[in-house]
Amino acid sequence: MAAGLEHIRPWRTIVRRKSRQIMVGKIAVGGNAPISVQTMTNTPTSDATATIDQIRRCEEAGVDIIRVSCPDPEATTALKTIVQAAKVPIVADIHFHYKRAIEAAIAGAACLRINPGNIGSAERVREVVSAARDNGCSIRIGVNAGSLETDLLEKYGEPCPEAMVESALDHARILQDLDFHEFKISVKASDTFLTVAAYQALSEAIDCPLHLGVTEAGASRSGTVKSAIGIGSLLWAGIGDTIRVSLSAEPEEEVRVGYDILKSLGLRTRGVNIIACPSCARQGFDVIRTVEALEARLAHVSEPISLSIIGCVVNGPGEALYTDLGFTGGGKGAGMVYMAGKAHHKLSNDDMIEHIVELVEAKANEMRSADIALDLASSH
Repeated sequence: MAAGLEHIRPWRTIVRRKSRQIMVGKIAVGGNAPISVQTMTNTPTSDATATIDQIRRCEEAGVDIIRVSCPDPEATTALKTIVQAAKVPIVADIHFHYKRAIEAAIAGAACLRINPGNIGSAERVREVVSAARDNGCSIRIGVNAGSLETDLLEKYGEPCPEAMVESALDHARILQDLDFHEFKISVKASDTFLTVAAYQALSEAIDCPLHLGVTEAGASRSGTVKSAIGIGSLLWAGIGDTIRVSLSAEPEEEVRVGYDILKSLGLRTRGVNIIACPSCARQGFDVIRTVEALEARLAHVSEPISLSIIGCVVNGPGEALYTDLGFTGGGKGAGMVYMAGKAHHKLSNDDMIEHIVELVEAKANEMRSADIALDLASSH
């Protein structure tokens, strides 16, 4: 929510759960840090070139943290090159073999995703924690409903919030007993209800940062809906410090959806936020095709700019009052351009897309220049 508007818009206030802060490389997670967006590569990690290319696309989409799987020595060997090339912190995904975790820490991973209980003996866990501590790594404890420990399944009968939280706390205790506290936890399930209930319970049981996600959510459209419901409801309740949207889609699409969820709740403001009507017979131009074209043309803009694209004058002027730029359909093949909430000039429908792109880019350049000037002023 915009600063200073809490007194007139109290219904938009999100009170975040108080969590302690850890570092994942240069990214702060927890405390008052912005909620970070993560994704995971799907290229073979041993193919450093392909993995770096995918990471670059995710960086362009605005990702904060990227996870890569390290199942074998070839992967951890390539990891050093990948870490050096990446502009964002890299999390090494480790499932069973403790040596992969140690190799990943030495290779420069910013965080290790492990389940301490899967690593093996207490001595092996100690070695992994020692490697993490020596190399400045944090750890994510990743609990998944699909791979709960046998004794917990026997105790509870099925994956349930109580079983997932008990698993998470058992793993956390292993690290705490070794005086290692730079960890965050996830308790993911493909069932949205189970995911939300598990995180709600965990949020009250421990103060570490929480990594949110609905795992194996599905294809792009259905997975986005499930993730928005699960992750969104938790964030709205103030729970969660970093998120990963799990889609059967390219990683950069996960990043975009993650930002869209955060933008819808006013928790992050990266990129152009397009307010658009669903269109009806009143529309003065093809709203659907126009919005599709503008989303594609403006995907490169990272500055937080609001843009309203409304088909007619019923709601158009009202929506434009609250956006940086706007276009409202009129008659005779033309509409009205709004700037800072006020009607500014008429524009032909034929020239609309190019002109709006120019206006958005000009606004982005203006904001960028202002930020640079502010940075220069504060450094003197």
